[in-house]
Amino acid sequence: MQFIRNLPLIVILQGIGAILMLLPSLHATLTKNHEIARHFFYYSLLFIAITGFLALATNGRKPKSFARSHLLALLATFSVLPMMLAVPLLQSIPELGFFNAYFEMLSSLTTTGASVIENPREIVESLHLWRSIVGWFGGFFMWVVAIAILAPLRLGGFEVVMGDTNSNQVSDRQIAMKTEAADRLARYTLDLFPLYVALTGFLWLLLVFTGNSPFDALTISMGTLSTSAILPNAQAGNFTVYTELAIFVFFVFALSRQTFSMDRGRYGMSALRGNIELRLAITLILATSVALFIRHYVGAAEEDSVDDLRGALRAFWGGLFTVTSFLTTTGFEGSDWVQVRYWSGLQTPGMILMGLALMGGGVATTAGGVKLLRISALYFHSRRELQKLVYPSSVAAGSGKKQTLMQRGAYISWIFFMLFALTLALVILALAETGQGFEAAIVLAISALTSTGPLALVAAELPIDYALLPDNAKAVLMVAMVLGRLETLAIVALFNPEFWRM
Repeated sequence: MQFIRNLPLIVILQGIGAILMLLPSLHATLTKNHEIARHFFYYSLLFIAITGFLALATNGRKPKSFARSHLLALLATFSVLPMMLAVPLLQSIPELGFFNAYFEMLSSLTTTGASVIENPREIVESLHLWRSIVGWFGGFFMWVVAIAILAPLRLGGFEVVMGDTNSNQVSDRQIAMKTEAADRLARYTLDLFPLYVALTGFLWLLLVFTGNSPFDALTISMGTLSTSAILPNAQAGNFTVYTELAIFVFFVFALSRQTFSMDRGRYGMSALRGNIELRLAITLILATSVALFIRHYVGAAEEDSVDDLRGALRAFWGGLFTVTSFLTTTGFEGSDWVQVRYWSGLQTPGMILMGLALMGGGVATTAGGVKLLRISALYFHSRRELQKLVYPSSVAAGSGKKQTLMQRGAYISWIFFMLFALTLALVILALAETGQGFEAAIVLAISALTSTGPLALVAAELPIDYALLPDNAKAVLMVAMVLGRLETLAIVALFNPEFWRM
């Protein structure tokens, strides 16, 4: 174990990726797809051997800056590691090409879930399993990294509640005094991995009991926990109500990290009481669902179908499920989300789904987007400024955490929001240069930066097929996926001269 802890993070991840290739190899063997099984088995052995050589060459090397080395490792994980993961996929689907195979693996690893496979129904289950495994691993990786690496560096949303983010105050000595980075990674991996597996397995059992095949239930459960929404088909659409109910319960783990990581010795409901992220999420979900229901109810009244109680209930549930799904940046489209259009005769506004995806889920979860904690900080600060306009001599009330959100947290959140908006604008311009229309460029940019790949299938007037995009547009999206997953503040930290003098 100590030998592994002394290895660079990227080498450890390479070894894990090589070992994971054995799973689709085993599945392909059991389903009599021996050629696919050989591809994954042989490349697993090859990359395990390469990892062994790299481990011997790099073991015990201490970087000058743990902060810099781990941020660079995160960047390498989402830029270099997909090359290795794409090799068995490319061998199994030669017509896909290395560029598209790399896109597929990067999209899976960042839990974006955008697929360039033209005919997913014609692909064997073992390859879909590989996509789901990579997405599931990417989700768990972000769970661990957010707490073990980004939290000490005051990045990834932790800067909102942890005070000043000046890089001069984040030294290697401070991180090492708490716990060595390698020890933190090992400890949180051992703590969270059993929980992650247990939650996935429990959801899998629920989905099997609700009538799904074991394989479909497995891919749906992995796509839900990792918020990657990777399925054998391009989109869900045919979920039963019971399946959606089971999935809906597990969306909570993408809304706040306190649902799976109890801090400072607090457990049970006491840890969730007063949770700012959950309260904001519930408010957004209910308000948006009710607003959509009223909109469709008015449309149904014009179509003389208001007396259809079943249609009304399906309309509300379809909105509730889909709104929650896109707020968590998962991207499952409920079956009733489609049927409600026939009830009311109205199209569902994709702009709402894009706005929800932009807000995103909780800090240190698998969800992408701006994050609910930053939205909360901006809301509290705005409300306080309005109060000062009415009562200039008033004194703000609230706990210490709320005071931090209203002051320093709001300042940092606004900086992040402006950086995110600037990045979004640049990605839209880059996509427009590749020949994409205005609507398509906006939808694709938001889907990539928020790690919500299915957004392109739902939010646009006509579904956007990633497989039909030109290579230069895919290249822009790949850069945007990495930026969205690592977040702009982490990228800016890498370009900070002070950061390199540490």
